[in-house]
Amino acid sequence: MKSFFEEGVYDEIISRVAQIDNHSKKLWGKMTAAQMLHHCQIPLNVILQKEDYNLKPNYIINLLFKKSMYNDKLWRKNMPTAPDFRVKDYKDLSTEKEHLLKLLNELNDQRHRTDWHNHPSFGKLTKEQWGKMQYKHLDHHLRQFGV
Repeated sequence: MKSFFEEGVYDEIISRVAQIDNHSKKLWGKMTAAQMLHHCQIPLNVILQKEDYNLKPNYIINLLFKKSMYNDKLWRKNMPTAPDFRVKDYKDLSTEKEHLLKLLNELNDQRHRTDWHNHPSFGKLTKEQWGKMQYKHLDHHLRQFGV
């Protein structure tokens, strides 16, 4: 699995996000493109410590889900979304794209950091795990819209 922190990955993600527009068709799931762009901001807000979304350590989730966050296996289509991460209300695509690009840029600016905080649910993660988790989530949802 690629890591957000690898050379060239930021440019790849930015290019793929740029392809999302009001005509982008979802291949699976319930979210619109704008809702998906908003949803993709949530893990970025967590890694950048902008919000914690009331995430708490959970032994069962850690046991069942943590390794899937950063291993090489793609996530299956229509995976359930944590209730706090569901986006159901109307979102404006251009606003959400702008916010997502801002967060991606901010994370990219921090790619050389070595001191990463613990994840509020998954606990201690290495920089590599954080980077793979971010890439995997973004890739999953960009593939959801065919980019």
